[in-house]
Amino acid sequence: MADTSIGTAEQLRDPNYTPPLATAVPLGIQHVLAMFVSNVTPAIIVAGAAGFGFGAPGADIPALIYMIQMSILFAGIATLIQTVGIGPVGARLPIVQGTSFAFLPVMIPAVVGAGTAGLAGLMTGVFIGGIFHFCLGFFIGRIRFALPPLVTGLIVLMIGLALIKVGIEYAAGGAGDFNRSKPSWGGLGNWFQALIVILVTLGVKFFTRGFMSAAAVLIGIIAGYVVAFFMGDVSFGGVGNASWFAAPMPFKFGFELNWAIIIGMCLMAVISAIETVGDTSGITKGGAGREATDKEVEGATFADGLGTAVAGVFGGLPNTSFSQNVGLIAMTGVMSRHVVTIGALFLIFCGFIPKVGAIINTVPITVLGGGVIVMFGMVAAAGVNMLSEVNWNKRNMIIFAVSLSVGLGLQQVPDAMGFLGNTAKILMTSGLLPAAVISIVLNLVLPETLDD
Repeated sequence: MADTSIGTAEQLRDPNYTPPLATAVPLGIQHVLAMFVSNVTPAIIVAGAAGFGFGAPGADIPALIYMIQMSILFAGIATLIQTVGIGPVGARLPIVQGTSFAFLPVMIPAVVGAGTAGLAGLMTGVFIGGIFHFCLGFFIGRIRFALPPLVTGLIVLMIGLALIKVGIEYAAGGAGDFNRSKPSWGGLGNWFQALIVILVTLGVKFFTRGFMSAAAVLIGIIAGYVVAFFMGDVSFGGVGNASWFAAPMPFKFGFELNWAIIIGMCLMAVISAIETVGDTSGITKGGAGREATDKEVEGATFADGLGTAVAGVFGGLPNTSFSQNVGLIAMTGVMSRHVVTIGALFLIFCGFIPKVGAIINTVPITVLGGGVIVMFGMVAAAGVNMLSEVNWNKRNMIIFAVSLSVGLGLQQVPDAMGFLGNTAKILMTSGLLPAAVISIVLNLVLPETLDD
């Protein structure tokens, strides 16, 4: 329920209202804490998949710290674009942007092993995909009919299912053959740290309110971090070597056109755009009790794409709206975009300080694993929640069954389509894109009713 002591009910529902700074600053920081772990995790996962994260033989700690830094910086910049706006770009609503989990099933195969696109191809794909995403803003309203809850719920569920494996590997001691070869992989000590994170997260989430509840995952990771420190698994060696200030570098990882990544990023941009439309509507409904206007939806989509494109230029990953912050607005009842602007400025400030990334890099992979098990499970649960709106007649069950079987099957048996070239193989083995395409096409071509 909204606290009317910081403004009238009408003011709190107004995106242009600025609460007193004594209230606005803590609320802005609360938004940052609610999204912080989710925002930096994709960069850590992609770096690990590329082979230079968490003690791998080819570890490049400065590059990993840089990717974490860019995740923080461009989440802040993208959020600022949403809240302040640039012409038609930006919804001018309290929308928090951050690095998207949705793209991970496409990004991970892109950088794993020899002969893949690597970070140069990935970042180029992020840049071009962002431009495509920006262009979706011109006609986003016209394609919503093709993405009912049956399709979007399935896609979100598939994203969660694709990522759960990563969470289990991290909790066991890390992904990749190098980590699996360690004697400690899968050991009780690793799982003890991960379980501490999970248990504390659940306890804080369900037995506290407000600020604490919103930052439950972060608090859980801090608890696991403390336990790991006393177990001797935390090293601060890289923090002292990290500088206090560093500017982003354009195309730090190079520029390389890889059509598998470009196509994958463009297709995922459609999913991300629809997610942003839903989040924009959720904010206006939860905070102001109204539907989002076409101008707000278009502006939010433009900002999504622009934020992603700019991030790609400087070595960042795709940005999208963060759904957990939508729930935070509904909980606090404060609709002010200026509150979120304060959070954006805080992220930008931290994004210029590599020591912040170095400190994050001291978190043991097992502790992060406990956090991502919760986060990725919540992604899958969000998909199930969306699917609860579906009328489960025979038609919809067939669409769901075929799409899920093909998508999940290709994830589990990635070499099943060995006849494909590298580009098609990367797209198909993600499982996510085949499931999305099949569900969209079947939903459009199958008759609304099927005979029993």
